[in-house]
Amino acid sequence: MFSRRPLRSPFQSFDCLSGFTGRERPFFFLKPANALIVVEDGQTGDMPYPSLTQNFYHEIELVVAIGQGGKNIKAADAFKHIYGYAVGLDMTRRDLQNEAKKLGRPWDIGKGFDHSAPIGPITRAADAGDIEDAEIYLQVGGKDRQRSDTSKLIWNIAESIEHLSAAWELQPGDLIYSGTPAGVAAVVAGDTLMGGVAGIGTLKVKVS
Repeated sequence: MFSRRPLRSPFQSFDCLSGFTGRERPFFFLKPANALIVVEDGQTGDMPYPSLTQNFYHEIELVVAIGQGGKNIKAADAFKHIYGYAVGLDMTRRDLQNEAKKLGRPWDIGKGFDHSAPIGPITRAADAGDIEDAEIYLQVGGKDRQRSDTSKLIWNIAESIEHLSAAWELQPGDLIYSGTPAGVAAVVAGDTLMGGVAGIGTLKVKVS
């Protein structure tokens, strides 16, 4: 089910789900295929603390798995191209990302590194709940860090697919990380992260 293609993650701001009203055009970054940590249902994934950072940040996200590829897909047709959904984490070396921002450089070193995209099992679209109005949350050590609703995405799933497919031809197996609620923060070795999206399931990883 998981292709070796890069992940494509629409990124608007650190609080894509927080209800921010700005509607400037979204922009995107890529994660390599070796960013994936595939965690089976009921299991706890091992997420190594990455090198070169002292500021390792979590971002819980709804992941969209493309089943039917295409280019220049209209928002009205976007859901025909979706195979299913999963819970994912977009992990960030925040200090390296911030340095790259200041220097006007690409974000690859801050976003596109090994093991930076844990993902849970994919739920077929037909078996998912109301994905456009679903609770999304993340707990660290059993305490809430992020909690919101997918209806608060600045750019909804269909709009994100429309923008993405205008820039790249989407292929079956592409994974789109759709954005994160407010509350992103640092984690350290030993922390256990558990997040979920209503109607999709949960994802649990431990930082080693």
